[in-house]
Amino acid sequence: MEPEVGDEIILKKGDINYQGIVIPSPKKDSIIIKLSNGYNIGFRKDSVKVISVEKKQKSKIFSEVKFDKRKDLPEISLISTGGTIASRVDYETGGVRWLMKPEEIFFMAPELSDITNFRNIISPFQIASESMTFECYRILAKEAAKELNSGSKGVIITHGTDTLHYTSAALSFMLQNLSKPVCLVGAQRSPDRGSFDGSMNLICGSYIAGHSDIGETVIVMHGEMDDTYCNVLRGTKVRKMHSTRRDTFRPINTSTLARIYMNGKIEKLSEYRLRNDENEVYPDIEMEEKTAILKAYPNFNPDIFDYYIDKGYKGLVIEASALGHVPTDTIDEKFSWVNSIKRAIEQGIIVVFATQCLFGRVNPFVYSNGRIMEEMGVIYVEDMLPETAYLKLSWLLGHTNDYFEIKRNMLSNIAGEINYRIQGDKNGL
Repeated sequence: MEPEVGDEIILKKGDINYQGIVIPSPKKDSIIIKLSNGYNIGFRKDSVKVISVEKKQKSKIFSEVKFDKRKDLPEISLISTGGTIASRVDYETGGVRWLMKPEEIFFMAPELSDITNFRNIISPFQIASESMTFECYRILAKEAAKELNSGSKGVIITHGTDTLHYTSAALSFMLQNLSKPVCLVGAQRSPDRGSFDGSMNLICGSYIAGHSDIGETVIVMHGEMDDTYCNVLRGTKVRKMHSTRRDTFRPINTSTLARIYMNGKIEKLSEYRLRNDENEVYPDIEMEEKTAILKAYPNFNPDIFDYYIDKGYKGLVIEASALGHVPTDTIDEKFSWVNSIKRAIEQGIIVVFATQCLFGRVNPFVYSNGRIMEEMGVIYVEDMLPETAYLKLSWLLGHTNDYFEIKRNMLSNIAGEINYRIQGDKNGL
């Protein structure tokens, strides 16, 4: 008899028996059980023998909340991709499960029925954000554009927080002619905790998607540790800055666009692209897969560049120190980056420098090693975040390999990724 999630079973591996409750496994060829001591243990199915299975009565784990549409509310769309915000604890098994249907997410925030109508709810995939790929970005861009061009006033994308800022940057470049809000929201705390932040983030995101005059890709997440308000942050100028804090997302080298309160009050804090419901969005989804990020650090052996050259990479973003420095005048010549960078550029690789400091900008004209790199053809990308530079370079390389065209576009503002006059607020420096 094949055991199912929620069944209490006994497994035999070698001479040892294991008894516990079956919980969801991410792989079809494995089985995971929760032991009586609270720990989970997993096995390959072909490595164990099922001794006994006690079927448990299945209760409906996830409640659904269905809303009647109201004519006085704007219509938006929701795209669910996974992450903490799209999970719930199954108290029968003690495991965490993805929501099985996107509609189940409304169980967390029934207040949504008084904020917007949901024109469409889709879930193209359910994965943790660290597992995102360029193909995921392509799917999200196409789905968001489809919804916006079909009449939705805005789109909410629920997403894991670990790489939320990568996705917001990618969509900022891919969604061309965008003039409606695309709001990415997530949760830092799991839904079984009193400090769960997903409900508030979802509510605030719904206000921005349906009621604001914003017309660009933004992240909407907690602005403080308390449930005071959410910040609305430009998709190309934001970064996750703490592993667990609810106010982890901060604007870098810029100001917060707006604050949104739970009662729907929107407090504009800086300029942004305005909504224009007449524009048609074009999903420009070409991305070059062979791009990478490298971080400069002491004792870095530049032989690693040979790997990227030999593998045919098209672009490299270097997280250089401070103003954009990498080793040039080293005691041991093998640690100098000069020859490796020169060879990479000669082989047609676009090399971009961003500051690993995050705050501030790169400038090749202050110290001699910067001038050396700039003269060889390294592109210094002002105050752009390394992650944003990586996604922008990948997107540009999806359209052309021409160095001069890429340099011109890397140094031009496409989605607010460059600030020529750095701003900040209490969330930054």
